[in-house]
Amino acid sequence: MFENINIHSSVAVYVQIENHVLFAVASGRLKAGDKLPSIGELSKKLNVNLNTVAKAYRDLEVMGIVYTRRGMGVFINDGAAGKCAEDCRRRIVGRLHEVVAEAVAAGMKPQEIKQACTKSYSAGGDPYGEIPDSLLALAKQAAGKK
Repeated sequence: MFENINIHSSVAVYVQIENHVLFAVASGRLKAGDKLPSIGELSKKLNVNLNTVAKAYRDLEVMGIVYTRRGMGVFINDGAAGKCAEDCRRRIVGRLHEVVAEAVAAGMKPQEIKQACTKSYSAGGDPYGEIPDSLLALAKQAAGKK
């Protein structure tokens, strides 16, 4: 689940960890009662500081997404799925609105925006990774038509 953490991303690693958990709960890949990797395990796997993972887990606990059982680990809370699904969708729709508004302000036509969305969806992948070549080519192609 945490394979796509990108330490070179502009998004802080602890935020990426939080988001991976939120997305996994929202999509049903993590369910109430599921155990997360220990702080030590995850920090070793990601090659990041223990405090980075601890901060992500603390934030998730404050959000009500996880709970900690001393000596046993960190687990997904009951009721987290609905909260995560709603929060993720609200945040994503807000960001999509901003991006589409920027595209319109930059002079992109509706068909160009739809094509970029379709190609982005088809590319799938990692939210913190590199932009797929197919999308970069689309941007260059569109810029050449101006």
